[in-house]
Amino acid sequence: MNKQEIYDYLDQKNISYEITEHQAVYNMHELSQIEIPHKEAEAKNLSIRDDKKRNYYLITVKGNKHVDLKQFRKKYNTRPLSFASEADLQNILSLSPGSVSPFGLLNDQKCLVQFYLDEDFMKSPSLIGVHPNDNTATILLHTDDLINLITEHGNPVTLIQKND
Repeated sequence: MNKQEIYDYLDQKNISYEITEHQAVYNMHELSQIEIPHKEAEAKNLSIRDDKKRNYYLITVKGNKHVDLKQFRKKYNTRPLSFASEADLQNILSLSPGSVSPFGLLNDQKCLVQFYLDEDFMKSPSLIGVHPNDNTATILLHTDDLINLITEHGNPVTLIQKND
């Protein structure tokens, strides 16, 4: 799904959301330069794979947090991890670097990617801000709505504790 298809899908599902259009951003520093509502809802998204390219993970944490892949590997008993390649992003999620988003999971036809979400997004006001598969906008929506969309699609969702 592209950006407009995401908007249409959310409308079809009667999910409330807010859109902020902005210049293309490729990292959290660039995003911090843009005025968007609810800065505390900003999400950092990491597309990860194991060394055998058998298991894929999308890790989404609060924007100010760091993800230690060695710690993640140990906690979730995975093989050695690295960032997914540009080809992986395109082939599995139909995304380009800089546009990684949980909404990309809706493009994962085989539900190969496991979604790990920072449980802090569940705390009041329980909002999350992510790209609509395009890094020129941020969608703000309720975290439960996002989890329900991903679960309904068929990708596994795991809440994680990130104390960084």
